[in-house]
Amino acid sequence: MKEVLHDAKNGNNWKHGRDKGRPRPILPPRGDYRTLLSFQKAEVAYDITFRFAHKYLSRGDRTIDQMIQSARSGKKNILEGSKAGLTSKMTEIKLTNVARASLEELLDDYRDFLRARDLPMWDKNSTEAMYVRRLGRREPQTFEIYRQIVETRPAAVVANLAICLIHQTNYLIDRQLQRLEQDFLKQGGLRERMTRARLEARRSTGDLSHQSHSSHRSHEDEDQ
Repeated sequence: MKEVLHDAKNGNNWKHGRDKGRPRPILPPRGDYRTLLSFQKAEVAYDITFRFAHKYLSRGDRTIDQMIQSARSGKKNILEGSKAGLTSKMTEIKLTNVARASLEELLDDYRDFLRARDLPMWDKNSTEAMYVRRLGRREPQTFEIYRQIVETRPAAVVANLAICLIHQTNYLIDRQLQRLEQDFLKQGGLRERMTRARLEARRSTGDLSHQSHSSHRSHEDEDQ
């Protein structure tokens, strides 16, 4: 639900705010991608992952680059998708899906880290997971909310924290994708909006021309 509210700020519900009688804009207004809660959480996941990988993985381990790149791809594709949505809803959907897949890969890397070292994984209803969930309700989401945990707690805690945060982010992205797909079905892409705008403009011009012609005929009748 929060993602829907933030998504509204980002312009995805632009059609509800237009005045009656005003033509539908070809390009819906867009807001700052940083208002998306999914982007904020993905950025925090990147900040945590960057520190985690360099601190707890062995130097030279290829997993370091893999985890950091997955985290980076998650946040960057949300950013690029939001910007691309100005002209192409399909591109926004594709890039947001890439972000979702990248974060799923990152999630699996954290699970592998815990499993391979026989470290505990928190149950989603555990006290620890519920605490992280409460932290996740703070807005805006920034690394500072989690800094003390990341810098002072052991690797297992940080990995579980990241897992919880990625789950939250993926949930928001799933909601975001549902909304984007609904908007695409209702509004279509840029080409469809341009076609509708041209047809509306032609109809409007035709109506004005017809009204002008009718008015001219009316004045001629009065003169007679």
